[in-house]
Amino acid sequence: MKVLVIGGGGREHALCWELSRSPQVEEIFAVPGNAGISEIAQCKKIEYEKNFSSLAALVSKEGIDLTVVGPEVPLVNGIVDYFQKKGLVIFGPSKAAALLEGSKVFAKRFMKKYHIPTADFKVFSDPDKAIAYVEKRKGPVVIKADGLAAGKGVLVAETPQKAVKAIKLIMEKKAFGEAGKRILVEEKLFGQEVSFIVLTDGKTVRPLVSSQDHKPIYNHDQGPNTGGMGAYSPGPISASLHKKIMRRIIIPTLQGMKEEGREFKGVLYAGLMIKGADPKVLEFNVRFGDPETQVTLPRLKNDLLEVLLAVQDQSLNQVHLEWRPQAAVCVILASRGYPGSYDKGKPIKGLEKLSRLSNIFTFYAGVKREDHRLVTSGGRVLGVTALSKNLKEAIQQAYRAVDKVYFEGMYCRRDIGYKAVGKKR
Repeated sequence: MKVLVIGGGGREHALCWELSRSPQVEEIFAVPGNAGISEIAQCKKIEYEKNFSSLAALVSKEGIDLTVVGPEVPLVNGIVDYFQKKGLVIFGPSKAAALLEGSKVFAKRFMKKYHIPTADFKVFSDPDKAIAYVEKRKGPVVIKADGLAAGKGVLVAETPQKAVKAIKLIMEKKAFGEAGKRILVEEKLFGQEVSFIVLTDGKTVRPLVSSQDHKPIYNHDQGPNTGGMGAYSPGPISASLHKKIMRRIIIPTLQGMKEEGREFKGVLYAGLMIKGADPKVLEFNVRFGDPETQVTLPRLKNDLLEVLLAVQDQSLNQVHLEWRPQAAVCVILASRGYPGSYDKGKPIKGLEKLSRLSNIFTFYAGVKREDHRLVTSGGRVLGVTALSKNLKEAIQQAYRAVDKVYFEGMYCRRDIGYKAVGKKR
């Protein structure tokens, strides 16, 4: 079979890598791909967020059997609906279902309607009213842009003054463009943040192995949010908590979406805050996580192609997901300045050393080939994943590998997974 993967980050590199291991996959295409993906796939430079006609033309021309969508933007813009009308097979939720990520306001109102546990919130489209509200509140709040903001549209404000600053940044300075026309002001939740990700074909639900992302840029979860600075698997979810999440959050969400005429098919990602034994939803995503994919796929025993096709033809009930017992840790190497402005074009050194290490997987994100060398081209540059018998060893191996790589301005968090093993750094 021929497969097309849409996207050009670390998540898409991990998807291409895992699909390349399937004996049924004869050829992989990627749009736009990156320097790492180009080693296992044919990369095509096509604008993919809205230019669905060119993507469909590529699929038809090359005889591609399955398209897998990595990023959220094309999903929210309706690529699945477009492909299905053309009779093309594509993995992901419809435009109507993707609104669960496309609008935080929709998601919060949906959760309130279906009694899905989440933080208290208020919606504002007028910055003056939002400012007046936060100035009267006591305690920290979270300010969220309604629309898509590449994982950066969530600002935690510990004081009313910081909340006002965040509101002005989003609504008046338009830091996230049209995504900030409406905002949410939420109570800040405390506890352990975990990623709970499931596959569903609209009838059957199959949870992926648990994982935990690290969104803030600095150690000890300090600083602004990013798209993700690292992850580890398994995450801190007990068997009893797993059942509670399924019963209180996942099943009611999928049933509610069906009742709303937005039947969900694909990947549902629930970002959760766990306090004690009580899970609450921070956000929903409608695609594979990044960097969670870089720690879950190395643990997957199944043929990923067969799993994705089972979602498509609604035979997921016949699939039993199997996982390797090892732990996985992914450390993201970022450009200095990320998630703000950053330099590009910095030569990357040491990657050949990683290729010689066993159970180390390097997933490229903001990397391109220039004059026969690899250089940085994004905020998140590389994801270095280690697979080992336990979490402590995986952490050690990941950081030993990270220390073999260098580019000017390279930055990474030095505490990925440390909460899980009770260490301080």
